[in-house]
Formats: sequence, structure tokens, C-alpha cells
Amino acid sequence: MIGAPGERFKDARVLPPDIVVRRDPDGTIHARSPHPLGPYPERLTQKLDFWAATAPERCFLAERSAEGAWKRLTYGEARTRVRRIAQALVARRLSSDRTLLILSGNSIEHALLALAAMYAGVPYAPAAPAYSLMVNDHGTLGRLVETMRPGLIFAGDGVAFEPALRAVAGKIEVVTSTPPRTLRATPVMELEAAEPTGAVDEANARVHAATVAKVLFTSGSTGSPKAVINTQRMLCANQEQICTMMAFLRDAPPTLCDWLPWNHTFGGNHNFGMVLYNGGTLYIDEGRPVPGQMERTVANLRDVATTAYFNVPRGFELLLPVLREDESFCRHFFSQCRAMFFAAATLRPEIADGMQQLAIGSTGRRAARPARSR
Repeated sequence: MIGAPGERFKDARVLPPDIVVRRDPDGTIHARSPHPLGPYPERLTQKLDFWAATAPERCFLAERSAEGAWKRLTYGEARTRVRRIAQALVARRLSSDRTLLILSGNSIEHALLALAAMYAGVPYAPAAPAYSLMVNDHGTLGRLVETMRPGLIFAGDGVAFEPALRAVAGKIEVVTSTPPRTLRATPVMELEAAEPTGAVDEANARVHAATVAKVLFTSGSTGSPKAVINTQRMLCANQEQICTMMAFLRDAPPTLCDWLPWNHTFGGNHNFGMVLYNGGTLYIDEGRPVPGQMERTVANLRDVATTAYFNVPRGFELLLPVLREDESFCRHFFSQCRAMFFAAATLRPEIADGMQQLAIGSTGRRAARPARSR
């Protein structure tokens, strides 16, 4: 994390960004953290099993319903539904050669499908919705399909995704929440109707640290999107690294309100994984840091006092004046917030300083300053 070590981070229990460097005579540079890494599970879904057993009634995920109320999913409910979907994936013989491709953005159903795939040892890939919804040519999406060789494609809104599905699905089974107008699709509830058998436990037992959990595709800013393999070990070790540095995560389960897309590592690995790993709660923010949508984010943050706040620099730039103008909202926002974190671009110093000044003015203590993902 960026910033001077020491007292600034004391209240937030964030370790300083120390690096031990060794240079060999041949010019090789070795860099490592001096902080020892603690033990971590072999597969990420062990955390779902753990929290479902120890805190089954705790809220894991929440999203806005069509009526505007928060629709919540507990850890116990999540595990039950994940195992049912995993059974459906096993019955369909999904595997490393017949994977799962998710076209939809962040949602509870997206999370359940993704966790079910990991539970059953089926690699999955969350594709950027823009490849389906914001183009007339679905060539990029077609190349993702060629790479992943999916046996099943999930798209929550079958009507919105129908043109893309018609272009790339072919004979691949399509699962949706809202049925397309003309394309044949399996309702997602049909997957959840499956009764788990011993086959699910056997599939889960075969998942090990080197098993491919998911595939993330790069943005394509330098040529076509490239597939990046994420193993179970990588996901779990990374979360243990985060807990080591952000030590306050061990004090209490984190609460996040977050829009960052799960087809990127920031939202999908760092933030979603942080919540699951530490038994926290993620409120899925349907807003975006752009005019006309930031209002939704602010409305959600008025409901949820987060323990850490993650965004891109533009999000902090749009949030800062709202916090300055509304003292009550400002006190609420910083009441539980232990750290702020940004990625994707450079945050102007005056924005970072402004957020810190409000944190001190509202609570009398610093939050860990907005720090950058490298």
C-alpha cells in the first residue's frame, strides 16, 4: 500500500509496505515481503463450507430487488444452493474440457454459478458484459467461447443477451433467469432443483491447490483479450496475503458495498474473495462512477456502512464532494471504514488528502489512505 508506514496505519491495522531486496552478482534482483504468510486452505470453497457451518445466518451477499429493497443471501443458503447447482453441473459432465462461461455482470446468481463451478472443479470464465451488450460484432465473444470450450453459458437476462447468445452459443446449453424471446434456454431454477448426491462430494474432493478455478480475460487493450489462469492456490494464497497486510480484516468480518466487475481481478478476486475468505458481507452496488449512475452508489452507501471502501479514482473524485456537502452522510460513511483503496489509474493527491481529512474530522482517526493496487 502507498503511504508512509508507522502511526498513519496504526489505527487501521495495516502493515507498512516493506520489501526486502537482494541483488545477486549477475544482476538478478530478488524481492520479497518480510511478513510471513500464514496457512491457507487448498480451495476457496472450503471457506464457504466453513462459514456456512459456523455462521449460517450471516448475510453473505445482498443485491437490490426490482422493488428497491435489499435481497439478502446467507452463508447457509448460499452453500445449499451452490451444492445443488454443482450437482447439476456434474450431471451435465462439465469439466476442464466443457467449462462454464458467464456473460452477466455482478449478481447473486452469477456468484452462485461461479462458486458451484469451483465446488465441482469446473473452470469458469466471467466475460465482460460489454462483449455481449455493447457491440454489433460478437467476434471477441466468439474467441472467448473458442478458448473456454463451454458446456454451459449463463446469461441472467435472456432478452438482453439474446443477440450475443444467438451469435455464439450454437449447440451449447444456455441458462438464463429471464427467458429469451425466441432462443431455447434452461431456467436457472432448474439447476437449483437438482438434489445433491455423493457425486458432488466426490467432485469437490478431487479439487486441489493446482486445480484451475477460473480464467480471467485481459481487457484487450493490446490486441485480443488473453486468458489468464487462476488456480485455487493462487486465489487462497492471495487472500492470505491480503489478510496479512490488512490485519484489521481479522478483527471482524468485512462489510463491502462494491460495484467493481467480477470479470476483473480487483472486483472478482480481491473484493469478492476478501468477503468470502473472511466471512463478510458484500452488498452488490448497481451504480457506477459516472454521472447518472453515481447517485445509485451514494444511495447504497447511505444504507451500508462499509469497513473498507474500494473504487477507481473517478469514484473517489465523485464521492468526495457529496461527503463534503452532507455531514450526516460523511459521519455514516466513515463510521466503520478502516481503509480506502483504489486501482486502475492515478488518484490525485488532493482527492486522497480530502478523503483523509474527512475521515479524521468525522471519527477523530485516520483510515488507511487510498492505496493503489499494483
